[in-house]
Amino acid sequence: MTIAFEPITLERRDDYLHLYNLTPQKASDYSFINLWAWHNDRKYEWAFEADLCWLRTTSSESIQWAPVGSWHSIDWRNVLSKLFPNGVVFDRVPENLANILQQSLGDDIQLEEEREEWEYIYRVSDLIELSGNRFHKKKNLLQQFIRSYDYSYSPITLANIGHIIELQKEWCEWRNCDDSPGLKAESCAIRRVLEHWGEMPSISGGVLSVKDQMVAYTVAESIDNETIVIHFEKGMTDYKGVYQAINQIFLDHSAHSFEWVNREQDMGSEGIRKAKMSYNPATFLKKYRVTWGA
Repeated sequence: MTIAFEPITLERRDDYLHLYNLTPQKASDYSFINLWAWHNDRKYEWAFEADLCWLRTTSSESIQWAPVGSWHSIDWRNVLSKLFPNGVVFDRVPENLANILQQSLGDDIQLEEEREEWEYIYRVSDLIELSGNRFHKKKNLLQQFIRSYDYSYSPITLANIGHIIELQKEWCEWRNCDDSPGLKAESCAIRRVLEHWGEMPSISGGVLSVKDQMVAYTVAESIDNETIVIHFEKGMTDYKGVYQAINQIFLDHSAHSFEWVNREQDMGSEGIRKAKMSYNPATFLKKYRVTWGA
């Protein structure tokens, strides 16, 4: 049996969201907004087979990701034997699915930890309150921003999207995005989401301005009733404490009803890992590479 993959589209968004909502452990990688944002760079394709949505990237080579759907209801040996008779390697497999596959397939699969893909999960209340010694530096920088600048906060709406696109352009000029393939691809991903804001499910965000100048923004997505994901967060560092401010103020104003905030993975970058660890994650959404030998 051949799987009929096709590029992701807005037309099948609701079909995908139905299966994503059934997924027992929702990684931010697999949210529709993430797939849509990075589609031009990673060339995502999907196929709807066996009550699941199968995903892969095709930008440089074909890399299979984990399927999305109700994992517990699948006869994995039967499905994988039919769809991947010659074997397959799945990347970015959430821990819950890795465990299900191991229980179902035993020694016929191999698991390899992908630490750079682990997602950092924090308690929203921790990042709002910033209490205790472990958050002392963060709270100090937040307070410096609050004391130093005549700032205002507002949610992202269709009315201010154009200004955010301009801020991202300025941020990219400052960071020389044209000389960094990674930053350039990220900027394209951000613009793709902003330009389709009204078509993105469960999207939200916030903006910080100092007087009439926009200085930071964040783009987020609720993936269930308890968890919000921060997909993008940018600030102008001429304003001391701007990142601590947009992080705390967005959660306090627009996401305080959630229990968890997912700030995605560190991609193996030592600097990003240090920054994410400095906010004291409560837990991780672990991921693995899974090899099915058939």
